[in-house]
Amino acid sequence: MDLARVALRAAREQARARGEATRQTKGAGAGRRGARSGSRGDGRDPMALGAAINRLVTERGWERPAAVGGVMGRWPQIVGDDVANHCSPERYDEDGRELVVRCDSSAWAANLRLLAPQLVARLNADLGHGAVRVIKVLGPAGAARPRYGPLRASGSRGSHDW
Repeated sequence: MDLARVALRAAREQARARGEATRQTKGAGAGRRGARSGSRGDGRDPMALGAAINRLVTERGWERPAAVGGVMGRWPQIVGDDVANHCSPERYDEDGRELVVRCDSSAWAANLRLLAPQLVARLNADLGHGAVRVIKVLGPAGAARPRYGPLRASGSRGSHDW
């Protein structure tokens, strides 16, 4: 019980300190009684949800990831219905500016690898220069690897080991 009381007292002191810090940072207008925003807007006025989200995205520097997320939502319009039915974007690595796309067959993966330079140019035209540097194309997930012969060395890939 004593430990709980000590923790509660410490939490109250921290809350009180945060309240004092907030009051000190409000500026000269905070000391006036009955301060109102009047006909001019200020930071206390309500704002639309879309405007609040746009402000948050700008303040946090999330413009590029948000734009790439929009591209992922518009994938069929960007690449066309044929490609979109067989290939879908999985993730975007902002550090390497790499878009990872998974295809449902190795044939479509090979096709998308051939189309990758044109697709990078189209994405950069939409998102801004340099937003996507490379498209990494992955084949179908969960495909079984071929096994060659009854005996096998661990870590080998059969005839693909050169």
